[in-house]
Amino acid sequence: MLRIDINTPPRYLKLMELFNSKLCAICKGRKLLCGRPTCPILERFRVAKTIEKRINRRDIFGSSPPSIFVGEYGYPKVRIGPLVPPIEGNTSHLDSPLKWENKRIKDILYYRSLLVMGEIKADVNVRKSERILSEVQELAMSVRPVDSEILLKKRPILKVLPSEFAPPVGPKAELLDFELTENPKIPKRTDYIVNDELKAEPAIIRLYNWGFDEYYIIRLLSAGLLGTNRKLVPTRWSITAVQDTIGKRLRKEILHYEPINEFELYFYEFLGNRYAVILMPETYAFELLEVWLKGSLFGSDEPKVIHDYEDFRGIKGYAEETTGAYYAARLSVLESLKQRRRQARIIVFREVTPKYYAPVGVWQIRLGVKKAMGNPVGRFNTLQEALNELKKFLELKLEKYLEKSWILRLRKQRTLDYYFNMV
Repeated sequence: MLRIDINTPPRYLKLMELFNSKLCAICKGRKLLCGRPTCPILERFRVAKTIEKRINRRDIFGSSPPSIFVGEYGYPKVRIGPLVPPIEGNTSHLDSPLKWENKRIKDILYYRSLLVMGEIKADVNVRKSERILSEVQELAMSVRPVDSEILLKKRPILKVLPSEFAPPVGPKAELLDFELTENPKIPKRTDYIVNDELKAEPAIIRLYNWGFDEYYIIRLLSAGLLGTNRKLVPTRWSITAVQDTIGKRLRKEILHYEPINEFELYFYEFLGNRYAVILMPETYAFELLEVWLKGSLFGSDEPKVIHDYEDFRGIKGYAEETTGAYYAARLSVLESLKQRRRQARIIVFREVTPKYYAPVGVWQIRLGVKKAMGNPVGRFNTLQEALNELKKFLELKLEKYLEKSWILRLRKQRTLDYYFNMV
């Protein structure tokens, strides 16, 4: 059953209107009149049917990947809970974007639907927490699956409500009790950070430099385990906070490096998203240009380019248009430049096609741009040559991107008219 509450964001209300439109009633998911290769509603229900028998009970025992989720609605009173699948053993693939490189959207939906969330309402101030929250925090610190048991008030329900940021949330119900039935594997360095009086930002950077993957760090931040003023942080906010914090640190580092020598173009298509990256032999700046093409989840008959940008000082405020995608894309390019010990002026192009029929989380942007940075198209002597080559990979007319781009408007060598003439 599709459910909407009063806190559903306007962007998703638009999506729900589309799903309840006359077009859907005529199509019934069979004719694909929306232009998508798969009906996102039917796909979600197919997954629900597959896992229904395994989760159709109030008590769930299994190995948590480990995984937790913290909601954002109602802040500072939020919903938090452990995610436990009805299976035992090595379940880490159910909640590890690092292992989803070669997976399909339907695979991700299936993995996430196996993770049953027992949710409780909690104050974000962890000092006001109860026993269950301390168990959730222990789970969050583990680096391997932990045998766990949840007791729910009712049988869990799987909702067909997408999130563009966090991976899809599986079935959930109100939590009555939660217990770890084995000791979690907690690294000594995690214990050190959690028990230290470090502020959140240096704690994040230290964990990252020690080699902990960012999704583990995100989990620690969400569970209220980092910083001097410990608070629960909604999962969506944690993802952006961690990627932004690491990105800021990397930007400061690469500003000391020499610029690259040529114009460079990279491209990769991942889960129905096209990612193209142009690097320019100039001082650092970053811009993300994004468009949802006609027939895509949030597309329209006349697709519009949205963007956010920054210069060497960083972005002013929050990336209001591209939101979490901005920080994920920026981090992947910055990591690549740091490895090369170079700086560059960066433009990332993201085209979302109808093949991206269900949002699976901002991790796919992080991974898609990372894969693009490992897939060079070529090096060029001029920007004109690079843009001419770029046109071969994008569906939307290049002039639509050029008239929106902040970085290209900054270039004093050429005017926008020059670029329009050569498109």
